[in-house]
Amino acid sequence: RMETDCNPMELPNSTGFEEDSDYRDFEGTDVKDMRLEAEAVVNDVLFAVSNMFVSKTLPCAEDVAYINVETRERNRYCLELTEAGLRVVAYDFDQTDDRLQTPYHETVYSLLDSLSPAYREVFGNALLQRLEALKKESQS
Repeated sequence: RMETDCNPMELPNSTGFEEDSDYRDFEGTDVKDMRLEAEAVVNDVLFAVSNMFVSKTLPCAEDVAYINVETRERNRYCLELTEAGLRVVAYDFDQTDDRLQTPYHETVYSLLDSLSPAYREVFGNALLQRLEALKKESQS
């Protein structure tokens, strides 16, 4: 079950940045919305963890979003997503601990791979099944 506080239907229709005075200087640049990025991250790996959703209590912004994840080992983490990547910011949902100095990971796969052997196994099996399906497709 996926929970989300950043429902794409509720997001402001911000395709025309040029209309918004704050973005006039950035016309033509790729301004990422981390809420949308966080949703994509969750959708990508939800199948391989026990639970994962964008935080409802921590603030989503242009440059940061928080994702709660519970691994199949039942460990809970709060992840921070920024342009620098993903990192663990707390060992529970909807928390941040400024004293925690965890490394950034470029991808959610790399981060989860380091936290959860069960994730690694489920993800690896899914990858193998996909490769087998592609192999059968190419042979037919």
